[in-house]
Amino acid sequence: MASLAPPRTISRRRRVLVENLTAYAFLLPAALLIFIFGLFPVAFALFVSLHRWRRFPDEYIGLANYERALGGLAYVAFFWIALGFIVGGLWLLWRLMSPPPTTPSDNPEEKNSRQGRWSWREGIYLLPGVVNTAAILLFSQWFVLLLPEVLNIPRRIRGQETTQGLFVSELSKSFQVPAIAEAGNQAIVLILIAILLSLVVTRLVKGSGTTALLRATGAALFVASGTLMLQITLATINTAIETARAGGTELPVWSQIILISAGTGLVYAAYRLWGRAVRAEGDRRFIGLGITALLLALGGYLLIGELPRLLGTADRELLNGFSVTVMYAAFAIPFQLMIGLGLAYLLFQKLKGTTLFRIILFMPYIMPFLATALVFSLIFNHRTDSIINNLVGWVGIPPQKWLLEPLGVGRLIFGEATPTLLQGPSLALVVVILYTIWTYAGYAMVVFLAGLGNISNELYEAARIDGASGWAIFRRITLPLLSPTTFFLSLVAVIGTFQAFTQLWLMRNPAARDTLDTVSIVIFRQITDASPNYGYGSAMAFVLFGVILLLTFVQNRLAERRVFYG
Repeated sequence: MASLAPPRTISRRRRVLVENLTAYAFLLPAALLIFIFGLFPVAFALFVSLHRWRRFPDEYIGLANYERALGGLAYVAFFWIALGFIVGGLWLLWRLMSPPPTTPSDNPEEKNSRQGRWSWREGIYLLPGVVNTAAILLFSQWFVLLLPEVLNIPRRIRGQETTQGLFVSELSKSFQVPAIAEAGNQAIVLILIAILLSLVVTRLVKGSGTTALLRATGAALFVASGTLMLQITLATINTAIETARAGGTELPVWSQIILISAGTGLVYAAYRLWGRAVRAEGDRRFIGLGITALLLALGGYLLIGELPRLLGTADRELLNGFSVTVMYAAFAIPFQLMIGLGLAYLLFQKLKGTTLFRIILFMPYIMPFLATALVFSLIFNHRTDSIINNLVGWVGIPPQKWLLEPLGVGRLIFGEATPTLLQGPSLALVVVILYTIWTYAGYAMVVFLAGLGNISNELYEAARIDGASGWAIFRRITLPLLSPTTFFLSLVAVIGTFQAFTQLWLMRNPAARDTLDTVSIVIFRQITDASPNYGYGSAMAFVLFGVILLLTFVQNRLAERRVFYG
C-alpha cells in the first residue's frame, strides 16, 4: 500500500492543476472582453487626452488639455488624485502585511494583537508584486510607443496605392522601429521573469496565495502610478509658474492648492461634526457641536472661495455645459422620482385596471427617443396655434417660443430685473425636463412597485392595529423600507442625467443658443466639428467621468446611514 502513495499524490496534483487551468480557460474570454471593450477604451482615451490629437496623433502635451478645460483647478485635481493613488497603494500594502487572524478569537486583546502583527510571509509577495508592476509599466511603455506609429500608417501611405500588402508592410515596420523593438524585448523578458517569480513564490511560500499576490501587485501599481502622475503634475505646475514669471506675473498655484484642500477638509469635518451633533442627547452638547460645525463650514467656504479664481481661465463652454447639466439633473430627478413613487403607491392598491395603467405609464420609457422627442417638439411648437400655446392661452398666458426660448423661466415671469441665480433654466430646457420626467417616471414607477412588493403586509397590519394613520404608515414604514429602491433610482438617475445626450440633441435648436448644451453635447461637438480635436474632447470626457465618479462616491457615503436594508 505504501508504494501506491506517490501516484495518488501526483494524481491529486494533476487534478488540481487541471481544475485551475479549466477555471482560467473559462474566465479568459470574459477577461478579454472586459479588457477589449472596457479597460482598453478608457486607457486609449486617457492616452489621447495627453496628446495634441486631431485627425492623427501628434506630440505629447501632458496636462495641457486639462488645463484648458479646468484652468488652475486641473493642478489641484491631479495633485490630489496622484496622492490618492499613493495613499491607496500604501493602504493595500498595510492590508497585505497585517492580514486578519486565520482563527477567530473571543478575546478582544488577543484578536487586536493578532491583527496588529505584520506577516513576513505575506510581505514576501511584495517582491513579485513589484516585478509584476515593472512588467506592466514596461509593457505600457512599449504599447504607448507603438500606438502612434500604427495610427500614423494612413499618413505614411498617403498618395500610394492602398493594398493589403502595403498595410501589412507598414505595420511590420512599426514593430521594427529601434526604440519600439527594444522596449518590446525588455517587456517580454520582464513579463517572463514576473510570471516565473510569481509561480515560485506562490508555490513555496505559505500564505494567502493568489490573493496576496494580487494585493501586492495592486499596491505596487497604485504607488507607481501615483508617483508617475505626481511627477507629471509637478512638472506641469513648475512649467506654468515659470511661464507666468516670464510674462511678468505670479501664479500662486501652491497657495491655492493648500487653501482649497484645507477648505475641503474643513467642510468634511463640519459634515462629520454635524452628524455627531444630530445624534447628541443633551441640548448643550448639540448646541456646542452645531456651532462648531457651522464655524468649520464657514471657514471651509471662505477657503474654497479660491475656486472661482482657479476657474477664471477654464473653458467657458465647458463650464456652461456643467451649469446646464446640473440644472437639468436638479429639476428632472426629484420630480421623476416623486411622480414615480406616487404612481407606484396608487397602482399598488387592489383596484381594477391597475395592470393596464401600469403598461400605459411604462410605455414612454420603452418608446424610441426619436419618435417621442419629435412628438414633444410638435406639441411645444413656437407657433401661436400649437397645442401647448392653445392650452396656456386658456389661462391667460401669451404664446411662448418654448424650444426656441433661451431666457430663463424666472426672467420670463419676473422681468429683466430678476437676479441671475433666480432666472433658472431656460424655457427650452424646461421642455426637455418635462420630456425627461414623462419618459422616466414610468420606469421609476415599475421599480418602486417591485420595492413595495417586498414590504411585508404584517408590518402594515400591526401599524393599523396600533392606530397609525395612513400618512404615519407611509412615512414610518413605506419610505424607510423603500430607501434601497430610492437610492438605486437616484444613483442611476444622476449618472443618466449627467450623461444625457440623445433627447437633448434631438430637441436642440440653434435659437435656444447654448441653454441645452450639456457636457455630453459640448464633448460631441468638440470631436465632430469640421476641425475635430480628439485630445481635448477626451480630456473633457475624463473630466465628466471624474465628476460622475465623485457624485457616485458622495451618494454612496450619504446612503451608508440613511438606507435601511432591513
